[in-house]
Amino acid sequence: MKWEDLIQSELKKPYFQTLVEFLKKEDQTKTILPIKENRLSCLKLTPYDLVKVVIIGQDPYHNYHQAHGLAFSVEQGIYPPSLKNIYKELVDDMKVSYPKTGNLTHWAQQGVLLLNTALTVELHKPLSHQGKGWEEFTLEIVKKVNDKLTPVVFILWGTHAQKFTKYIDSQRHLILRSVHPSPLSASRGFFGSKPFSKTNAFLIVNKIKPIDWSL
Repeated sequence: MKWEDLIQSELKKPYFQTLVEFLKKEDQTKTILPIKENRLSCLKLTPYDLVKVVIIGQDPYHNYHQAHGLAFSVEQGIYPPSLKNIYKELVDDMKVSYPKTGNLTHWAQQGVLLLNTALTVELHKPLSHQGKGWEEFTLEIVKKVNDKLTPVVFILWGTHAQKFTKYIDSQRHLILRSVHPSPLSASRGFFGSKPFSKTNAFLIVNKIKPIDWSL
């Protein structure tokens, strides 16, 4: 299976055709993030056969020079609050140095699918492209990953991501749940949840190369 196969089959569906038309109009009159070339970066950087881990976010960052198609990742510049908390837990969990970049491409290239449920957003307007069709597409992505015969780790932070639980076969795959790393909730169970070491322990047991989480 290749992501291109999924994209081609979804393109034939009415919801996706409506989404494409919506985005065409939005792009003509507004600043939509990320730029067109980066909207499917998570799939380009993490081919289907490579997927070992899925981390689900909500929608892209809505400021300039941040969103580039990977959930929780920033292309350059200041780390958003949720990413800072992810890094705080990463350093504590894996005993690695504090990351020198907010760009998570290194994770994606190793098989970490960094999937937002909506793949675009209007500049400075969070959640502005919710309910426009992206959710149907990204659910299909999750279902395809669930179909993989090799075990995958699904990291679900917060209630939004945890809604995907019912589409994941927990007999074959590992589901790691905690509250969201947002400053509003991180202290209520995200810190100390050790998602990175738990992920690698599961991969090793299943004879899959672990992730090098250092950045």
